[in-house]
Amino acid sequence: MGSTKSETRTRKFWGWGYEEEAPDREHQQMIGGLLAARFGTQAPEIVSPPTLAEIELRKPRLASPPILDGTFSEHPFDRASHTYGKSFRDIVRAFRRDFTNAPDFVAFPSNEQDVDAVLDWATHAGVAVIPYGGGSSVVAGVEPRIGDGYRGAVSLDLSRLDRVLEIDEVSRAARIQAGIFGPALEDGLRPHGLTLRHFPQSFEFSTLGGWIATRAGGHYATLYTHIDDFVESLRVLTPSGLIESRRLPGSGAGPSPDRMFIGSEGSLGVITEAWMRLQDRPVFRASASVRFADFYAAAQAVRAVSQAGLYPSNLRLLDAAEAETNGAGDAGHAVLIVGFESADHPLDAWMQRALECCRDCGGQTADGAGATKKTEEGERDGAAGAWRNAFLRAPYLRDAIVGCGYISETFETAVTWNRFEELHRGIVSEIDDALARICGAGTVTCRFTHAYPDGPAPYFTVMAPSVPSSQLEQWDEIKAAAGEAIIRLGGTITHHHAIGRDHTQWYEQQRPDGFGRALAAAKQSLDERGIMNPGVLVRERD
Repeated sequence: MGSTKSETRTRKFWGWGYEEEAPDREHQQMIGGLLAARFGTQAPEIVSPPTLAEIELRKPRLASPPILDGTFSEHPFDRASHTYGKSFRDIVRAFRRDFTNAPDFVAFPSNEQDVDAVLDWATHAGVAVIPYGGGSSVVAGVEPRIGDGYRGAVSLDLSRLDRVLEIDEVSRAARIQAGIFGPALEDGLRPHGLTLRHFPQSFEFSTLGGWIATRAGGHYATLYTHIDDFVESLRVLTPSGLIESRRLPGSGAGPSPDRMFIGSEGSLGVITEAWMRLQDRPVFRASASVRFADFYAAAQAVRAVSQAGLYPSNLRLLDAAEAETNGAGDAGHAVLIVGFESADHPLDAWMQRALECCRDCGGQTADGAGATKKTEEGERDGAAGAWRNAFLRAPYLRDAIVGCGYISETFETAVTWNRFEELHRGIVSEIDDALARICGAGTVTCRFTHAYPDGPAPYFTVMAPSVPSSQLEQWDEIKAAAGEAIIRLGGTITHHHAIGRDHTQWYEQQRPDGFGRALAAAKQSLDERGIMNPGVLVRERD
């Protein structure tokens, strides 16, 4: 059911992407050997991924409602594939064949009436409902990890609500169902010369509703960085009824109703449709890479470009180790990838000014770098292309690394420019100490995913050996060290990965108390029985 399988490729029920595109065992052994050499450990014993035949799923704790026959599934593939998201912790538990928290059923509504019927049944039956888009959460946002106050759990998969319903070319906007996946969304807009221009790393395996519910960050590094920027209006079904906001280019009429649900992570209701602001598809592109001997000088260049009002589509800074790992540079140099795109005009003036800012901060550029091209080559060449390919393959490699018994984790934040160096030095120092204490060795690297005039969004990658039987416990300690350091040093616990269940303790430290009370009151009003994604954003009631 749903969109879990295609004619030629099969989605993994336990990890990222398609089974056919994952590294094979020989490739995995090569990865394990490289990591063993890096950390001075023994060659790992490769753990095979789970098969459905090996998984024991508990029987559903209650019967599915006859009125929803054809909507509910208890097929093992559906239940197993909706047990976890795609975090390191999720993959480790899948390798351990632990699917204890599998939902009792997976619901595949075909329309809003089906969604409403599921919510009505669940409210009266005392069943938790976990809204599910593409399942790419890395913070336990879609895991049916609920308390004892529910008779069961249903994963509400919106993949059948997958159409572009209406396009307003005059206003450059479209009404789109929330369950549509990224590629299908762009396919629906392409004949009109339009694009949403929102490309998170999970683009192929995530949905519009998921992006909105988690305040997802896109691929583009400046200006329109989050899905928030594109939402014109929303249609949301809650246990207490339908809420639909008015289509407007802007409004000062009180707090925005859309903002209540953007980032609500399924805890208040189910986003079923949205009017989204669109853009003309770009035809001009330009890209260049700049080398820096000093990472902090490169950060100063990012600040200069972001404060110059140039708004590049790509402004990715990779520290020296990150650049070397991703094939975007050599050892000893940080690399800044600068890119521009436009549907209207050549980009030479913008690029040359950006490169001037970089050179003023000590950056080195090649002759002729950044020339405008009227093809997609502008974002496929050189360091930009190498980084892009590594970026898209990274989740597949992470699954393979888990199977080798290593820890591979990422965490991201955002901080104002005046606090960046202190935050970066503090996090690297504390994580290095934690890795030495917990794992005996390890590396932490950093890149910028997004840049704003008032601060960057640093993204850290951790790699370390582990004791296979203690992978989760070691991960927990590293995660806790990172979370505590981020909050103490003035960053946000997440720039674009959402809160889910894994970030709750740090979110509550960051969130103002009064807002927390208001959020809990909003949930009580819209979801009186507390069935919507219990424990996410608002703790479960005793």
